[in-house]
Amino acid sequence: MAEDYTKMTVAELKELLKEADLPVSGKKADLIARLEEFSAAPEDTSSDSDEDWDDDGDWDENVVEGHVAKQKPVLDEETKAALALRSEQKKKTPSFRRTEWFRYKRLSRSGWRAPHGMDSKQRRNYKYRSSLVRVGHGKVSAARGLHSSGFREVMVQNTTDLEAIDPETEAARVGRSVGGRKREHIYSRADELGIRVLNRRRDI
Repeated sequence: MAEDYTKMTVAELKELLKEADLPVSGKKADLIARLEEFSAAPEDTSSDSDEDWDDDGDWDENVVEGHVAKQKPVLDEETKAALALRSEQKKKTPSFRRTEWFRYKRLSRSGWRAPHGMDSKQRRNYKYRSSLVRVGHGKVSAARGLHSSGFREVMVQNTTDLEAIDPETEAARVGRSVGGRKREHIYSRADELGIRVLNRRRDI
């Protein structure tokens, strides 16, 4: 159902424009026209391939140049369908922003915080405020805890931790406190065992 922008104030219209990353300059009629044009724009329903569920952005950015092996998990049809459904659900999930995120730069960089206060417009769920985190935004339970590639993540601190990983269903994520030299040993051992490292650094 389309919103009636004419009943909103200029401040409310500008907040909607900011959430949509649109310009906020101009008269009220210009703001309304901009929002109506944005709402009427058709959604991009194009899909890349049948294996979109494996196209995460995590390992693609951090992959080492020359590293060819990108192991894929062994999944049953039910899990593949759950991952595809979760990917579609994420497209419809709103971006959860902290109260007054548009007013203070430090808040725009911080994560979600539940709004408090008797007069909080976000807590009272005013339409022109950003969405609240609710139970209804949860994703399909069959894919819960899985990486977007389909692997179940296992935190790794040393090469010994790799021995307990099943390369068909699990992938390694190296801890952030692990040093460069030890990372190099972990990467080498993971390649020997055929284990995929999700956060492989480009410079190692």
